Amino acid sequence: MMKRNLWILAGLLILLCAALYQNNKTGILSVFGLGDETNSAAAGQGKSVSQLVAENAPKPGSKAPAFSLTALDGKTYQVGGKRDKPLLLNFWASWCDPCKEEAPDLVKLAEQYGEQLDVYAVNVTFYDKLENAKEFVKNYGYTFPVLLDEKEEAYRKYNGIAFPTNVLIDENGMIRDVIVGTLSPEELEAKIKKLLNA
Repeated sequence: MMKRNLWILAGLLILLCAALYQNNKTGILSVFGLGDETNSAAAGQGKSVSQLVAENAPKPGSKAPAFSLTALDGKTYQVGGKRDKPLLLNFWASWCDPCKEEAPDLVKLAEQYGEQLDVYAVNVTFYDKLENAKEFVKNYGYTFPVLLDEKEEAYRKYNGIAFPTNVLIDENGMIRDVIVGTLSPEELEAKIKKLLNA
């Protein structure tokens, strides 16, 4: 009986691996923000996923990819093009431990620089649960807009590969810095000051 169960389990694992292999263009690689075109290009050029992500990710000095998302407050917020104030764009998920560590720093920065800086927290709801995101926002006292990326549209445009990812965008809609992972509060504030003084 035990041997039979092991064979059934092995068969299921083989089927799962086959399904993942067949769907890797839209499944596994979507976590890295890669679509069909980049995957086939990678196969032809022998490039790794991390190389492709680095090549395709928006870089400092380039225009911030445009998107429009609805936030928890019911309003629609837009990114892309000229702005009244520079923007700190924060991609996060409620289950992400580094996001939890960074959350108090974002709240403090938003309070301290709110007159000069917009902060948009983009919950990549595609990889999260709305109720968990709402609880996170409540627990950490977010007062800035929390945008919901339910279809992973914005995260893909920025070729997101990890949470948190912070993108600093100036008033002209140009990317000034991309920060994957967390920084110390002092380092993050120094980058904010640099953005505001640019």
